[in-house]
Amino acid sequence: MIRTEQAPSSPLYSQGVRVGSTIYVSGTTGIDTATKQMSGTTIQEQTRQALRNCKAILEAGGATLDDVAQVTVLLTNPADFAGMNEEYAKVFPTEPPARAVTKLGVELPNVLVSIMMTAHVEN
Repeated sequence: MIRTEQAPSSPLYSQGVRVGSTIYVSGTTGIDTATKQMSGTTIQEQTRQALRNCKAILEAGGATLDDVAQVTVLLTNPADFAGMNEEYAKVFPTEPPARAVTKLGVELPNVLVSIMMTAHVEN
C-alpha cells in the first residue's frame, strides 16, 4: 500500500498500491491537501491539482510521471474534455501514456474530474 500526506486520502481505499514493478494509483480528485478543499471551480484548476496529487502518490511508490503507462480520466461533464486536455498536455507534452476518458458514473459534490494511473517501474 502506498501512502502520502501530499495527496488526498480516505479510509475506504488506498491512494496507491505497488505490486511488483507496477503501481496503481486510485482515482484522485483535485483536492488541495493544504486546504482540504477542492482546488477551484474550473476543470483546469481541478485537473492540475489531480495530476499533482497523482504525481505525489507515484513518487511515494518510487515512480515518476515518466513511468506512467496508462491513465484513466473520469469527467463529471464530458463538455470539460477540452479544458482537461489543456492541463493534461502540460504534464504529458510528448510521448503520452495510453489513455481513456469517460464520464464519472457517480455525482460527488464539486468534483469535476478524477484521474487514475498505472505505472511500471524497473525493480
